[in-house]
Amino acid sequence: MKLAILGGSFNPIHIGHLYLADAVLSECDYDRVLLIPARVSPFKQDIPAAPAGDRLDMILASITADPGLIVDDAELKRGGVSFTVDTVAEIIERYRPDGKPGLVIGDDLAADFHKWKKAEELAEAADIIVARRLAGVPAERFRYPRVTLRNDVIEVSSAMIRERIAAESARAGRSVWRSLVPPGARRVIEERGLYGLSRAAALSGGLPGRPPREKGPALSLETVEEAARTALKRSRFIHSRNTALMAYDLARRFGLDPRAAYVAGIGHDLGKALAGDELLALAERDGKGLSPLERKKPALLHGRAAAVLLRERFGIHNRDVLEAVAVHTTGARGMGPLAAALFVADKIEYSRNAVRLRERLDGIETLPELFYAVLEDSIQYLKSEGLEVAEETLALEDEARRACETGR
Repeated sequence: MKLAILGGSFNPIHIGHLYLADAVLSECDYDRVLLIPARVSPFKQDIPAAPAGDRLDMILASITADPGLIVDDAELKRGGVSFTVDTVAEIIERYRPDGKPGLVIGDDLAADFHKWKKAEELAEAADIIVARRLAGVPAERFRYPRVTLRNDVIEVSSAMIRERIAAESARAGRSVWRSLVPPGARRVIEERGLYGLSRAAALSGGLPGRPPREKGPALSLETVEEAARTALKRSRFIHSRNTALMAYDLARRFGLDPRAAYVAGIGHDLGKALAGDELLALAERDGKGLSPLERKKPALLHGRAAAVLLRERFGIHNRDVLEAVAVHTTGARGMGPLAAALFVADKIEYSRNAVRLRERLDGIETLPELFYAVLEDSIQYLKSEGLEVAEETLALEDEARRACETGR
């Protein structure tokens, strides 16, 4: 996978950021662009910023159902001043991209690139992509190899947006800023009164409390993703979105339905937002009964509960999607290929510490072999931790081994 990195404060994210990411994908032949918010930008340490979690949420809310974009919180987790050379090294280690990652910088920063921490090392590790950021600002004194992006200039900046929000709050009248940020980011700003906004707009709540939908057409993928974003903890949602992207890639690789795989990935952990009694009640509605282990550990039912939610609350009736979500925790004998792809994606997506496992999977060419290798790794991990392995998982192990041996 060819990756490009677009970092920044995203204080807040705006349409110019998304346009720039789209231009990189369109012109430079990358598979995905990573949006990486800085904890503290070395160039903007004196500029007041929204809390890191709010800035991350604005990004997540702005890229719903876009498989070309990944959000990575590496710099937020690392803390301190965010130096790009450290981030690039971490991305290379964790993602193992095809070739050097691209590093997108604006022409307004290019002139001082030589002042960046370990600029020579950074220019060697990444392919520098210089984008037109502000009209008439040349990339002077840039002595490193680069690709110049032929993008149109979008005359918008985070500073402009913050100033307009502050002006609106000061005079208690509407200011022109809402059209400059993606709708998701606008909702977060209004909900939380960010940047001093005094007229916070209330939105409907997350997953709990929404009226059930027993019948009707399938809701949009965007609706399910927004529900997951608002219901789940931030780290869990990032995992869910990364699982959706990984499942999407596996589906394309093995001739499955990529959209169905994304839906399964984005919704597979919806049950994580529920308490134990809710999990038990929902899981019982699928008619498959409950094992002693599931009654003892209701958390194991979060997949089955999520499948019921997707069917009843969101009108999703695709059998492959519902099966994949229901069995993604323990697996099940006779599970289909989409379920196998989701099981794998859940274990190896890039926010997990699974670099060594992904390395061991290199060279595996079939989905049954890939599934068996990940299943074996999961079972061995549970045993090494002294954790109980579900009976259906052990039975599945034999079935998966035979499938590899017979090539089916």
